[in-house]
Amino acid sequence: MQRVEIEMMHVLITGVGGFLGSHLAEFLLAEAISVYGTVHKDARNVEYLKDKLTLLPCDILDRQQVEAAIAEAQPEVVYHLAAQSLPVLSWRHPEATLRVNVLGTLSLLEAVRKAGIDPTMVVACSSAEYGFSASDKIPIKEEEALHAASPYGISKVAVDLLCHLYWRAYGIRIVRVRPFFVIGPRKAGDVCSEFAQGIVAVERGHHEDLKVGTLEPVRDFLDVQDAVRALWLLAQKGSPGEVYNLCTGRGYKVRGILELLVAMAEKPIPIRQDPQALRPVDEPVIIGDNSKLRALGWEPQIPFEKTLADILHYWREKLDEAPR
Repeated sequence: MQRVEIEMMHVLITGVGGFLGSHLAEFLLAEAISVYGTVHKDARNVEYLKDKLTLLPCDILDRQQVEAAIAEAQPEVVYHLAAQSLPVLSWRHPEATLRVNVLGTLSLLEAVRKAGIDPTMVVACSSAEYGFSASDKIPIKEEEALHAASPYGISKVAVDLLCHLYWRAYGIRIVRVRPFFVIGPRKAGDVCSEFAQGIVAVERGHHEDLKVGTLEPVRDFLDVQDAVRALWLLAQKGSPGEVYNLCTGRGYKVRGILELLVAMAEKPIPIRQDPQALRPVDEPVIIGDNSKLRALGWEPQIPFEKTLADILHYWREKLDEAPR
């Protein structure tokens, strides 16, 4: 993309109220960039930033609201993060997941196409698109076949293909990114945050034990601060039409994560297997190849143990602040 003077740059983040969106907004504001963000129903994650950015109420499925957000922001860069992003929830609500993720993306692409602007778009796809990969295909490269193993993964395959189509057909400068497992404070619903939240509940005497699901999967976890640096770099140096894995290239077994967090606990934590926490289908190993992103000058910097400690600290503060 053509370089724009940072103090004049307008960036639009869809789904700024989400975990990744709020951290990205914080990062961009620290760079003196003018940030606009769409929010739908819940803006608690960006409440502390409300005087520093422009919040735009917007249902990503409402074409008129999306067009209004584009018209107001007039962005040089668009980050599309608005989504139903929980694979577990997608099994319970597959139709809603497909509608929000696929039709919501279509709504945004059409709004940009009709607006007569030429932004760089960085669109969050997902490592869930890869699904089951043979052991000789690990770490997973971007050109690996897509075998999504959840309704969420299927929805992101559709988003991925739709964005590639709009780049080819209309020349919209879309850079696709496939995040693996981005974790950090303020996130809920992933295995690291659920373990940490459960440990704090036991520490505070609210629960007797920590319920866990399957502990055998291996996943590639990335600190959110490393992720937002990559997203900013992709807006500047990513090639439109290309897709980039966002990952560390290193795998951690879920059992090992549990052991690390339990070792940080303030008291012994009894563990109990919970059949309700098991998924209908679960990929055994998901580790990405990040060499394509590294070639742009990025590399992960934050140690995994520090990320887990930050998550545990966040849940301790949050539980202590909760009304009794």
